[in-house]
Amino acid sequence: MKFFLLILSNFKRHKLRTILTVLSILVAFVLFGYLSAIRNAFQMGVSVAGANRLIVRNRISLIQPLPQAYEAQIEQVDGVANATQASWFGGLYKDNKRPFGQIAVEPAEFFDVYPEYIISAEGKRKWLETRTGAIAGKKLADALGWKVGDKIPIQATYMTPKGGGNTWTFDLVAIQTGATEEVDTSSFFFRHDYLDENRLRGQGLTGWYYIKIKDPKHAEDIVKRIDEKFANSPYETKTETEKAFIKGFAEQMGNIGAIVTAILTAVFFTILLVAGNTMAQAVRERISELGVLKAIGFTDAQMLVLVLVESLLISIVGGAIGLALGYMLIKGGDPTGGALPIFRFPANDLAIGIAVVIILGLITGALPAIQAMRLNAVDALRRE
Repeated sequence: MKFFLLILSNFKRHKLRTILTVLSILVAFVLFGYLSAIRNAFQMGVSVAGANRLIVRNRISLIQPLPQAYEAQIEQVDGVANATQASWFGGLYKDNKRPFGQIAVEPAEFFDVYPEYIISAEGKRKWLETRTGAIAGKKLADALGWKVGDKIPIQATYMTPKGGGNTWTFDLVAIQTGATEEVDTSSFFFRHDYLDENRLRGQGLTGWYYIKIKDPKHAEDIVKRIDEKFANSPYETKTETEKAFIKGFAEQMGNIGAIVTAILTAVFFTILLVAGNTMAQAVRERISELGVLKAIGFTDAQMLVLVLVESLLISIVGGAIGLALGYMLIKGGDPTGGALPIFRFPANDLAIGIAVVIILGLITGALPAIQAMRLNAVDALRRE
């Protein structure tokens, strides 16, 4: 208790300096939370990618189509359990303030390949029965205020309908949730047969294939078999694991993980200098007082612990409030307006943040603590 009172009295010596140091640490850890959430959003697809899923796309580019006739041929490849086609729609909803992905999929096969996408039994029944049926992820439906039974008009950008105009109208038959928090619930799915029947051009073509394989251990062999099957054809394929596909797609926007790490490194290096300078200055100003403590019997170890605990307290107070505030703000809402498929502060990053708080306190207090430990009582008192 006496040590705590002594540390508390030291904090009161320069209240403004202590408060500003705590605030700088607090802001750094709020930023840590937000950047971790952003990095997690970009890496989310990679972390939840199914080991038993492959993606088959056109070898030239993802925007180039593949024949729908490939589906039956892919399913004949040894090791393939199921294949289902999908196409990007790329439409606009109202003023497009809240953009979202729209994907045409096969109604039955898609949920077999993606069992982590959950819809109710009634929703699945309506989805299979309704030609114009669509499914919205819960995050998307909540953001736009949609409910089952709504009619959703989407303006085509290049998938022009046969009837003229550019509006496609869908009936929302189900809301999709995820088996875990990491599963994306921000997309919009509708039936591929409805797209084929009503688009002006592109019949018989699809964007890519989702492949479910029997044994992930044989993924490499299956990839080779599929691509060899369509080699030298007008529509050559590029097959890869879902994890590799999503990672490559995300990296087209840059290495987000490296960018976030670089920003955080710069921030914490600056905070290290600020907090370290605060502690060094605090010890220099109290040289004579520390000399008195040594003179009345404080050991070298006690002096070391005294300064380290003081440094740790500053770091812990600022870091704990920063992490807690960051967690609450992130949980309270997505500042990107739904542009990211998922926005959450991962538990493992929270644990890393707690570790950084402790390390920061130890590093910033190490040199001043060693200085206090090595202090000679006589020399210190002479500085009065």
